[in-house]
Amino acid sequence: MTIKMTSNKPYLIGAFYDWISDNDLTPYIVVDVSVYGVLVPMSYVVDGQITLNISSSALGDIAMGEEAIEFSARFGGKLEHITVPYGAVAAIYAKENGAGTSFPIEHPVVEEDAAVNKPKASKIAKLTSITSLKPVDINIDSMPKESTKKKGKASLKVIK
Repeated sequence: MTIKMTSNKPYLIGAFYDWISDNDLTPYIVVDVSVYGVLVPMSYVVDGQITLNISSSALGDIAMGEEAIEFSARFGGKLEHITVPYGAVAAIYAKENGAGTSFPIEHPVVEEDAAVNKPKASKIAKLTSITSLKPVDINIDSMPKESTKKKGKASLKVIK
């Protein structure tokens, strides 16, 4: 008998957030904006991803709910409400030393709405399962990019 379990990704992201913060470092997340439910200012997206500072000093309040991370932040002086489903988090790491981990992207399961025969997105929490997830030191070179242009060596850009 197979027992279906919920994703462990919210727990791992929360644990890494606490660990990085407890060591007085700055937690950043890399977000894949192609995942359903991501709400970020698109003008700051590069190659389908956005890197966000999620430290309590930068945000004031951050809510790590069951399905998504939510907070408000200023981009170019404008206050924006940000929603990041856990499935969209590609990595969490400390800005100062790169310690953290990467994650596989999880897209929500799409079900057919029989009444109108159109796809509808199910709850964000209903994500495809992770078969194996091992914490590793983040290596930005191994993270997938969706750009079709010629690629050079990848690097992290520090956002202040």
